Amino acid sequence: MPGPLPDGDPAPEDGQLPGQVQEGAAGRNFGLYVHIPFCAVRCGYCDFNTYTATELGPGASQDEYAGTAMAELDLAARVLRTSGLPQRPLQTVFFGGGTPTLLPTEDLAALLRRAESLWPLAPDAEVTTEANPDSVTEASLQRLADAGFTRVSFGMQSAVPHVLKVLDRTHAPERVPEAVRWARNAGLDVSIDLIYGTPGESMDDWEETLSAALSYEPDHVSAYSLIIEDGTKLAARMRRGEVPPIDEDDHADKYLAAERMMEAHGLHWYEVSNWSRTPDLACRHNLAYWRGDDWWGIGPGAHSHVGGVRWWNIKHPVPYANRLAAGKSPAAGRETLDGSAAHMEQVMLRTRLNEGIPVEVLSAGGRRAIPSLIAEGLIDPPSAFRGTLALTLEGRLLADGVVRRLLPD
Repeated sequence: MPGPLPDGDPAPEDGQLPGQVQEGAAGRNFGLYVHIPFCAVRCGYCDFNTYTATELGPGASQDEYAGTAMAELDLAARVLRTSGLPQRPLQTVFFGGGTPTLLPTEDLAALLRRAESLWPLAPDAEVTTEANPDSVTEASLQRLADAGFTRVSFGMQSAVPHVLKVLDRTHAPERVPEAVRWARNAGLDVSIDLIYGTPGESMDDWEETLSAALSYEPDHVSAYSLIIEDGTKLAARMRRGEVPPIDEDDHADKYLAAERMMEAHGLHWYEVSNWSRTPDLACRHNLAYWRGDDWWGIGPGAHSHVGGVRWWNIKHPVPYANRLAAGKSPAAGRETLDGSAAHMEQVMLRTRLNEGIPVEVLSAGGRRAIPSLIAEGLIDPPSAFRGTLALTLEGRLLADGVVRRLLPD
């Protein structure tokens, strides 16, 4: 089941933001995240804030969801305006979940139109929806492209049936190339999401998955190591000994295989878990997260960040809808990042990017760690000498450890 919300301060019922968010706002990009909290089946590894039809209960209807989300879009525009922020174009819009394409394409198109009526879309705006391969048709993808979507991210995860079964994924592997072909025909950029390290997945299985995914010639691939979250079905199976535990060495070997095969097929890393065919095809919405830009998260459990203020919505669709119907913000809590917290977050996120992080951003203690990180082969020496810390391949494998050393107590 979905994990708990973070602790934080109470959020005002009107959603009003403090005056500090105005500082530097004109120089920050603005985007939208739209959370669609519905899935046909809950995957065994998933702890995202999603619900199947049997979990929703009275008052939470997929049929009514688009109208509820539009109410938060209207609230967002009002709060940003009354909080003194300039009107900025939408650089990115990302529909995630859950499975956004469980909603009718007409609902997704209507949500995008409402957003466009409130903020101008930048001429080169990136508009993405996530999708399961079995939740789209050739016609639905064409309708999304016609509505203004520019990109689709397919949750493939694996090409191997027994691995998909452990993950509780419902699509047949042969559906993926068909969905990719339909997206291409509609003029959409294509991203593929993969997971490695599933219990019982061999190296041959993983290389088969990579070969299949790359044969579809995607513009972008995300490959994430499987993390077993408390409260998930897979965590319970592991506790009972029904599946083997996670092997970190196996994860490292599979990451190296991914890097080797991605490079051979012309995809290059730009973030530890993400590769794109060209820099222009990197996911600009996710880059906005890693670079600390502004975004408003629409939907139950969605998180937002504007000018160092972060907040998160009530998780369940019913109280979320009820708050909006009463004219109140659905935010459950919020926090304002002070100087040390903002610095920590900047180092944690920007270190993961291939563009690296400027040395001048680091504290004196963090800078003292640089010589040993170079000596251990974790940081690229030429980049460091030019004033930017960029991870080597070995550094990517140990990225969390590198960050800890750049953030000394």
